[in-house]
Amino acid sequence: MITTIRDAAAGRAQHVRQRVDRPSQRRGAERPGSRAAARAVLSGVHLRKAEDQGADVLEFTGHASVTERAYEMWDLYGPYNEVVSAGAFDATLDRAGLDVPLVLGHDQLRRIARTTNGTLDLSVDDDGLAVVARLDPTDVDVAYIAPKLRAGLIDEMSFAFRIESGVWSPDYTEYRIDRVDLHRGDVAIVGYGANPNTDAGMRSAQPTSSRARALLELAIAR
Repeated sequence: MITTIRDAAAGRAQHVRQRVDRPSQRRGAERPGSRAAARAVLSGVHLRKAEDQGADVLEFTGHASVTERAYEMWDLYGPYNEVVSAGAFDATLDRAGLDVPLVLGHDQLRRIARTTNGTLDLSVDDDGLAVVARLDPTDVDVAYIAPKLRAGLIDEMSFAFRIESGVWSPDYTEYRIDRVDLHRGDVAIVGYGANPNTDAGMRSAQPTSSRARALLELAIAR
């Protein structure tokens, strides 16, 4: 069984036709059935009051991916290092009608924000793919995840995407993703993913109803 990056690279050098070919059976762990995603650790999670035009809202901020930092992935031949290029998100974020939800655990039925309804903003900064979401504290999924983020029980993000272009290093030990398509993918709060580098935070506006206040207090309780 191939377990080293160098052995895996030797296999790719023999069988990959050209360096621009995408990883075969790309996945996030040695186990063949594992999800292929890029992970980011959330740190500095906090909740604080924020002005938001008097609305009842929780604001989530963070990075679903960092750029120019290597993380380990696996393919048909074994482990390799993967890097997302700094400009990989530029084209997809410029797409008209970009549809990307913020979800829990890549579950498309547990959406807590979405670009198409104005509750999720995605952009690129010096660290990577920045996420800003305005969440409804009366949503049961928001009330569920907020205290787990607060306590550090959940501290990673991941994003689902399609690779549009990339290239292997000359020795086939590293794959650089140069362009991705996020449309109808997702950014997700997860237990485990693949790329352990980033930050996140949440803040809350002053609730204006007793029901929202009670749910919000439950969500942010230490």
